[in-house]
Amino acid sequence: MGCFHDAHDLSAMIGQGQLKEAIDKYYADDVEIVEANGDTFNGKEKQKERVDEWQASIDEMHGGGVHSITANEDAGVSTIESWVDVKFKGAPAPMKFEEVAVQNWKDGKIVRERFYYNMPGQ
Repeated sequence: MGCFHDAHDLSAMIGQGQLKEAIDKYYADDVEIVEANGDTFNGKEKQKERVDEWQASIDEMHGGGVHSITANEDAGVSTIESWVDVKFKGAPAPMKFEEVAVQNWKDGKIVRERFYYNMPGQ
């Protein structure tokens, strides 16, 4: 179908709480994940561990969604702009967290994903 369709399906799965299933379906086994601060992680299983850690840090989920999805099919690149409103454990109040994920696709799988975001209060 192409990375635009796959990025939409990935976002829909995540929105339905199927994060690990989305990783299994759309991430290459040796995917490279680059955080906004430059930290790099490798592998689908490592990304699932990181999702577990992130979910364990959340006290309350107040909502989330996707602002936009774009893609350059010829280059195999998609971009997803999304947000969540969460209260982290130990935090005094909820916060709106916004990020952009740039995904490089090959053969229907994400081979590299780079996140761009600012954390309120950091």
